[in-house]
Amino acid sequence: MAMPRAQFAKQLEPGLNTVFGLEYKRYPEQWREIFDFNSSDKAFEEDVLMEGFGAAPSKAEGSAISYDSAKEAWTSRYNHLTYALAFSITEENEEDGLYGSIGQKYAKALARSMQHTKEITGANVLNNAFDSDYVGGDGLELCSTAHTTRSGNQSNELATAADLSETSLEQILINIGNLKDERNIPIAATGRKLIIPSALQFTAERILASNLRTSTAENDINAIKSSGMLADGWTVNQRLTDTDAWFVMTDCPDGLKMFNRRAMKKGTEVDFETGNVRYKCSERYSFGWTDWRAIFGSPGA
Repeated sequence: MAMPRAQFAKQLEPGLNTVFGLEYKRYPEQWREIFDFNSSDKAFEEDVLMEGFGAAPSKAEGSAISYDSAKEAWTSRYNHLTYALAFSITEENEEDGLYGSIGQKYAKALARSMQHTKEITGANVLNNAFDSDYVGGDGLELCSTAHTTRSGNQSNELATAADLSETSLEQILINIGNLKDERNIPIAATGRKLIIPSALQFTAERILASNLRTSTAENDINAIKSSGMLADGWTVNQRLTDTDAWFVMTDCPDGLKMFNRRAMKKGTEVDFETGNVRYKCSERYSFGWTDWRAIFGSPGA
C-alpha cells in the first residue's frame, strides 16, 4: 500500500522546524571485522575439506613400505539468499511535501535498513554458534566440544563455559595453540582478535591494554599483552544478542566467509494508473563458515 498524505500531515503544513529520525550516524560495516569477503557468480558456493596424511611409521629392513590414504571429508555450502525491501508513496504526498521529497528521505532510510539486515545476518552466525540447530559442513554447530575428525574429536569451545576474564581468555589461547588437523598433526595457530558484544568492551580493554595483570595486588606482567597475542585487539559487534558470549578469531584460513552474489540494486518506478512512486532495494549474499578452527568461543557462564 502506498503511503498517503495522512501519514505525513505535518510535512504538508508550513512552520515545521525540522524532521528527524531517518538519518543517524551509522556504525561502520562491522561484519567486515569478522568475515572474509568473497565474490560469487553462482547460486551457491561449496568448500570441501581435504584430508592429509598421518605420521609415517618406521620401516624395518627389507620390509614393504606402508601406504596411507586420503580423501575428501565434509563440504560447507553457502546458499545465497535475496534480501529485498520496498515502499510506495502516493503522487499527491510526494507533490505536496513542503520540506523536500518525502520519497528521497525514505530512500535513504531504505538503504539504512538494508545495511542493518546484512549486519544482523552476519552476526547471527555467532548468535547461533552454540545452537545445534545451526550446523556447518561437519554436521555440528560452529562452536562445539565434539568436532569429529578422522583422528578423534576436537573442540573450539571452552570445556566449562566461562565469562570473559584473564583466566578464561588465556585458556582459549592455550586451546588454540593445541589445535590439530584432521590427521592429528599440530597446527601453528594463534588467536588474532577478540569479538565481543558492547557489554564486554570495558572488560576487554582492561584485559588487553593493561601492562600488568588486572584486579591483583601483585606486580605480574599481563602475559597476553607482553607475548603479543591477539595482535588485532578486540572488536565490538552491536548485533550480538548474548551479552556475555565472546569469541576469539584465529589465523586459520578459510574460516568465516561472506559471499557477495549481487551488489545492492536500487530501483524507482512510477505507476501509470495511480501515479504512485515505488522504491526498492535488493541484494544477494550469504554468510557462514568453512573451517571451525578459525574461531573459538564461550557462551559465558
